[in-house]
Amino acid sequence: MNNLYNESILVCVYYGPNGERLIKRGCKIANMLQAPLYILTIDPKPFDELDAEKVLYIEQWKKFANSHESAQFIIKDNESRPISKVIAEVARDHNITQIVLGQTAHSRWEQITKGSIINSLVRDIPFVDLHIISVARYIRDEEGIYEKGVRAYLMKDGDKYQLSFNHDKDTVYEGIFFKEVDTDFDNGIFRFMKDAETLQVLVTDGTVTELKNVDVQPAMNLDNVEE
Repeated sequence: MNNLYNESILVCVYYGPNGERLIKRGCKIANMLQAPLYILTIDPKPFDELDAEKVLYIEQWKKFANSHESAQFIIKDNESRPISKVIAEVARDHNITQIVLGQTAHSRWEQITKGSIINSLVRDIPFVDLHIISVARYIRDEEGIYEKGVRAYLMKDGDKYQLSFNHDKDTVYEGIFFKEVDTDFDNGIFRFMKDAETLQVLVTDGTVTELKNVDVQPAMNLDNVEE
């Protein structure tokens, strides 16, 4: 891609489907300016200590970056420094000219709205334009309908798919399974990526009959994504 405007775009994402919305916004800006796109996530824990759900999001962001010639994914794990310092460092290293941030409650990125991070970024990297994007609120599973997500897989079985918790040569999709509470069977929701799109499909007694996206709000601990 020929960068006609000498622009570089950085999207800062945190775990949850809202990250997809921010990436889409950053991608739109990058395409318009014919500029490279960088996707950054920051975590205070080392990568090998992250749970399965967080790792899945990271894998999805990596897959998106790998599927776009001008995109690159960056993870800063085991970070004890303030978020603004890490963002500023990445911005300098990659000659970033525009940064996309999410404004949302119920995540550590809510600090962005309090002014300190914005002020720090403006002071540390005054040459960068900041885009503060309003994203949907985080819907919590107040009813306790689903257990915490665990890594799982779908295996092709005729015209259906079987849920498995072991990866083997027959694995078709890898994702996170959210099991319904108070059930002895594998009933719930399987969340995974298909063709660069995140889907949530219904699992009944360990079987997925069709890869049809289902609405799980407000039951699941997932973000409400709106475009």
